[in-house]
Formats: sequence, C-alpha cells, structure tokens
Amino acid sequence: MKALSIKQPWAWLIIHGGKDIENRTWHTKFRGRFLVHASKGMTHAEYCEALELVVRAAHIDVLRDFPMFGDLQRGGIVGSVELVDSLDHSESPWYMGAKGFVLRDPQVLPFIPLKGRLGFFEVPAVVLK
Repeated sequence: MKALSIKQPWAWLIIHGGKDIENRTWHTKFRGRFLVHASKGMTHAEYCEALELVVRAAHIDVLRDFPMFGDLQRGGIVGSVELVDSLDHSESPWYMGAKGFVLRDPQVLPFIPLKGRLGFFEVPAVVLK
C-alpha cells in the first residue's frame, strides 16, 4: 500500500481533526487510500504554527483534543485516508499551498514504527500485519 510522510501535527489533524487538504508543491495522479506516515521531525515553531491555524480553522472540539507537543506519535504510520483529487485552489480553511490533495474518510490505525521517504512510497504488506 502507498504511504505519504506528513509532519506532525498535520498528520494528526488529517486523521483526527478534519483537515481535508494536504498542501504540496506538486500534483499527483494517484487516487485512492494511502497510509499517513507521521514524520520524525517537528519543531516547536511548526507545532505552534499549526496550533494557530487550528484556532482559526477548526471546530472547538479539535482544539480541545489537540495533543501536546510531546504526545504526538512520530516516525511511523498513524492512519489512512482517501485521496480523491489534486487541486490548484480550494476554499478549505486548510488550503495554504500551491497545490492541495483533497482527502476524505480518515481512519485511525495502530501506530507502526516505520522510516519515511519523500513522495508516495510503497509499504510492504508484511509491515502492516
């Protein structure tokens, strides 16, 4: 199955917080379900930037449930989501990039430690068992 590395807390927001756009600088022709891989790297500045956007864009429940910096799982698979489109513009409050992957139907998965890669990458089925 394909996976995409996404920095925290953005990966958490996709799976738990209603983030329906993944911002990228490139389009993809890929459509379908992929694994959300939470990258190892995350600075305090990146965390605070995301928190500021949550205050503006998300429902109050998302803010209430937003994990503390040290509680975010990193360096592995945290869930899956379906990619349904790749756009140049979106009215979603989560859209901030040159391009946006439209996401739907996030599903939580048990954490699976795994090294990430750039772009979409293949995760062997044996890793998911």
